[in-house]
Amino acid sequence: MASSSKSTLTIGTPIRATADFCLLPLGTSSASVSRQIADVQLLMQKSGLNYSMHSAGTTVEGTWDEVTGVIGQAHSMLHEQGIVRVHTDIRIGSRTDKTENFRDKVTAVENHLAKDAEAAQ
Repeated sequence: MASSSKSTLTIGTPIRATADFCLLPLGTSSASVSRQIADVQLLMQKSGLNYSMHSAGTTVEGTWDEVTGVIGQAHSMLHEQGIVRVHTDIRIGSRTDKTENFRDKVTAVENHLAKDAEAAQ
């Protein structure tokens, strides 16, 4: 393994990051957590970050610190609502070779599917 002369204190975080996260409030009075997820979506909206809710979570883009920060704020917000346990699964990606957002990635796959459908006719 290559060794780096940089101190871990001087290594920054990626400029751009995309996170997909699934936040689960545990121990609520109901099996439904749609109210809490709606509150998280309001927080996402107020953050000003590019985001999209889907059936299994939320995708959010920004700097590494912005993305991880807003997920942490979601935890704190739910704890302030009296939810004593919050679990979140997170996948975070970063790239340095090009600027691409999550919608661009979906569009690229849809373009391949359209070409495949045309070729099959």
